[in-house]
Amino acid sequence: MVFPAAQRPTVNYYDCYPKKRKSDVKQSKTKRMGQHFLKNARAVKKIISSISPQGDDLIIEIGAGRGALTFSLAKKAGKIIAIEKDRSFIPFLSSHHQSNLVILGEDVLKIDFKELIEKEKNSKINIKIVGNLPYSISTPLLFKVLEARDSWQECVFLMQKEVAERITAQPGCKQYAPLSIIFQIYFEVKIHFFLSPKVFYPPPQVDSALISLKKRDSPLYLLEDETGFLKFLKVAFRHRRKLLANNLKFLRYSPQIIEDCYQKLSLKHNLRAEELTIGQFVELFNFFQSLEITPNPP
Repeated sequence: MVFPAAQRPTVNYYDCYPKKRKSDVKQSKTKRMGQHFLKNARAVKKIISSISPQGDDLIIEIGAGRGALTFSLAKKAGKIIAIEKDRSFIPFLSSHHQSNLVILGEDVLKIDFKELIEKEKNSKINIKIVGNLPYSISTPLLFKVLEARDSWQECVFLMQKEVAERITAQPGCKQYAPLSIIFQIYFEVKIHFFLSPKVFYPPPQVDSALISLKKRDSPLYLLEDETGFLKFLKVAFRHRRKLLANNLKFLRYSPQIIEDCYQKLSLKHNLRAEELTIGQFVELFNFFQSLEITPNPP
């Protein structure tokens, strides 16, 4: 359902933060949804600067909430489509006189980004997806925007610090994981800065990070079977403390095939998954894909 911006006087979005309530139904619902709203003007300014909204930008904002980012973005971008699942925020979001702001009272996980963008897209606009992501949906949402990557140019997300560090992690780091590999193949990833819990209401129990994903002109590696590659990575990292060779046994190829693979790719037998580069993982996957035999049954 689409809610056009109403023609009403501007309201300061900081005014909507409750000091105390007799009934805290709203806060309990907020907690269920994993929402933590920005309440610090300096933090908002830093985030807006990193997003760098331009007049030819179409910005899709995820989790508009109380509009901390929404209204500032609308002043500078060509058009804002703000998505907010909690419809109790819609009247406040709609109370601003900004003709380039459209509000969707929908669950972002049920929205087809490709379809949404296709309706708006033309050769003169740049597509950005931004937002202060609810912690409870950050990972499925990341894979949702990954799937729609051909439709946009950049994402800028505020998210849980440990998830951001996992996306940007390099080989040899304990945070290095399948999420690191698949996102770095397609995007230039960067953590801009960290934010403490005190800049949010209600304050989360962890620090947050602002991360950007800029789509590469071409992927680092071409993956003919992206789904298969992700499943392969999950097997490789199945038990992080085990050697990679031991994890690869879960593919149920014979020990001789795994040995042949190591010899062909000149891999040391004492390697763990976190020590391989992205390129080495692609080579490993392609080796197993090239075999004309199927894995042994469980």
